[in-house]
Amino acid sequence: MAVFTLDQDMMPFFRANLEYLTDHAVDPDKRRYATKHEAVRHYVDIDHWGTYPYPNVPRDWAEALLWKAEVQEIKSSGDTLVWTVDTIVRVNRNGPEEEIFNGNVPTATLPTKKLPQVSVYATDSVHLSSSAGDKFSLALGDYRTFWYQYMIGQYYEDDWLLECRVQATLNWPVSGDCSRFRYVDHFSEYGILPYHLLQMKGRLTNAFIDKDPAKILRLCAEFGHYIGDAHVPLHTTENYNGQMTDQVGIHGFWESRIVELFADDNYDYFVGKAEYIEDPKAYFWEVVMKSNSLVDSVLMTEKRLSVQYPVDQQFCYEDRADITIRTQCREYAAAWSAAMDGMVEERFRASILGIGSVWYTCWVDAGQPNLDLLLGEGYKAPELDSLERAFRSEKIKGRDHGS
Repeated sequence: MAVFTLDQDMMPFFRANLEYLTDHAVDPDKRRYATKHEAVRHYVDIDHWGTYPYPNVPRDWAEALLWKAEVQEIKSSGDTLVWTVDTIVRVNRNGPEEEIFNGNVPTATLPTKKLPQVSVYATDSVHLSSSAGDKFSLALGDYRTFWYQYMIGQYYEDDWLLECRVQATLNWPVSGDCSRFRYVDHFSEYGILPYHLLQMKGRLTNAFIDKDPAKILRLCAEFGHYIGDAHVPLHTTENYNGQMTDQVGIHGFWESRIVELFADDNYDYFVGKAEYIEDPKAYFWEVVMKSNSLVDSVLMTEKRLSVQYPVDQQFCYEDRADITIRTQCREYAAAWSAAMDGMVEERFRASILGIGSVWYTCWVDAGQPNLDLLLGEGYKAPELDSLERAFRSEKIKGRDHGS
């Protein structure tokens, strides 16, 4: 559906490949069976880190990682000294310094092929403490740049390791018997969705620049999946499947069952034309924050209805493909949809426009290449066979949303 929001200059290429885009929109879900790194791209448990609107959560990728990282100095003796961030101090534009516990809200965007040029005030600083009670402070800008130079490239490695001499370039208090440094990520397990969206934006833009139809199609299909996830409220909370409130199964109820029952006959798929997104990072965070603002409504409306309806009116049995399944009853689903006042349709429509708009934005930022020249090229990604094999293994490497 997002294809039909596109500019006329994009439409022929995308319409010709509509079947591919539809079929492969689920590839990111399949990849959860192939790699442990995939699942965290689909969600962000932002409420784990505080309360709405989460001013303490860094919007910059490297800063988010350094905010919660454990820095281990491994010594030749076998002992380990552990450093963690206590506070980040940022200058207040309208007054004196302000101390923000465990993080801040930066304004930098992450380019795709060079280090970010981040405007950081001279007194912005990171303050750490060690397991031995030592203290150390350094400029936030220096530490963030260090992360982009040495750590981001190791993100998908099992161990993030540095030589002692490299760590010492930060004027870090490296001990005389230092063997190496190890960094341990304690941020990603709670989801990296908005950060991954910005990375996908860079990759798709580059694919358009390179006029690579295989990459364009693969990345468009996958980018659309992640944008869709960002529009789902339960992809932005620790209580992602109602497991904290005795509402297990609510994720699939919201995301799949209601859409299955009512979308084709009741939803308006006309969302207008794709729009250029001036600030992609701000847009991605706006989508996530809007979704998160709806979490309480999702949970509370269903909880209230579950008290009003007896269990045998909440769940019914349906025959599908020669098997009988237990699922939410149509009447109960309709009551919940009404109680949410059209929320599911609104998020569904917003995701369609969002997908078209990010595709369009990447194409514009790439210089609006002539996609007609790419028509007629067949495509099958080398990864697809391995994805199918992993998917058939039926074991997700990471979190299962229960959807």
